[in-house]
Amino acid sequence: MEYQLQIEQVIKTLKQDLPTLFQKDISYNIYTQDIYFQDPVNQFKYKFNYRIIFWTLRFHARLFFTQIYFDVHEVYQSAEDTILAKWTVRGVLRVPWKAGVFFNGYSTYKLNRNGLIYEHIDTWDRKPGKILKQFFRKGGDS
Repeated sequence: MEYQLQIEQVIKTLKQDLPTLFQKDISYNIYTQDIYFQDPVNQFKYKFNYRIIFWTLRFHARLFFTQIYFDVHEVYQSAEDTILAKWTVRGVLRVPWKAGVFFNGYSTYKLNRNGLIYEHIDTWDRKPGKILKQFFRKGGDS
């Protein structure tokens, strides 16, 4: 029962944090110290590095985009020790031709026996190179 309450709190925190991750920092109290993170371009371990990746996302969002959004479609418990978050990243680059960026993905969060996230794996709907090509197209044609 206590484990399930903790998972509900983690889901609530993710629902609050994720939509604004490009604007403000997230809560780190739902993650273990040795959190493992992987996406198509990054792979690392430990909360210090996890904090750096979110700082980097905010820094690059402000530097390279006039608009950027992290649209969260759903966050739910998919298994006893797993939370899934489905999302879309969309934005307009700070270039004269106003290139748009758009891709979908999902995050898989694995929880330990204490209900803390020890693993975060992001999966994208297209390869990083294909996303990068959007930077050079007017209006973000997919």
